[in-house]
Amino acid sequence: MSALVLPQDYPRLRVVAGFAELSSASFEDGVHALCWQRELSGDFGEIVRHFAGNEGITSIDVDQLIGLALSPTGRVAAAVLVEDLRCLQALGLQPELNVINGYRREEKPGPVPRDVMSWHADSATEETDTWLCTYYGASSEALRHEDALCCSLEPEIRAALLAVYGGGDDAGFAEFLSEECYDLHYSARPEATPYVFGQGNLWRVATIYPGCPVPPCVHRAPAASRGELRLLLIS
Repeated sequence: MSALVLPQDYPRLRVVAGFAELSSASFEDGVHALCWQRELSGDFGEIVRHFAGNEGITSIDVDQLIGLALSPTGRVAAAVLVEDLRCLQALGLQPELNVINGYRREEKPGPVPRDVMSWHADSATEETDTWLCTYYGASSEALRHEDALCCSLEPEIRAALLAVYGGGDDAGFAEFLSEECYDLHYSARPEATPYVFGQGNLWRVATIYPGCPVPPCVHRAPAASRGELRLLLIS
């Protein structure tokens, strides 16, 4: 597992001691990212290799994990995955465990790329948050809040989006940005230094929803081509 290197003096990020604290902690006082740092045992690559022939995203459930023919170290990794899935399910969540062999990009991205490899915030219509853990492969990464610029507010990009919209900068345009998710995507300031989530670490990050008391955690998936495999838990 890769060592976790967190940004120094960043008050919006909090490290917790275990799952109970991770699941019960509130997003408050500006904190929008919670991390349980872990050093996991087991061969997660062995699990990934069972699905390496599949393209795109392959979801794995508990029954599939239990049924895999694995070495002892592979079984240790599978037990970790089953436990993480069941812990999140016990919270009423619907976690997905995915083997990722390349992401699909938009054929015509337009002024703002909207794939998961671009900087973005997650959103919901009610209170919720995003859980993430990378067990194998490159991990997700995030920006400090002050280093993230909302694309739809940058003058040149906004002008391009207005041209796509075909109308004025009014309430209808704001609705268009929301419906097309343009307002959820960001660019990084030139001097920004992203921080990585690392392997094995379980993260819970803030999203955009009505009444959310903190700004969202702007993050992205790593740029991955076909053949660069990841094993990711997301909820």
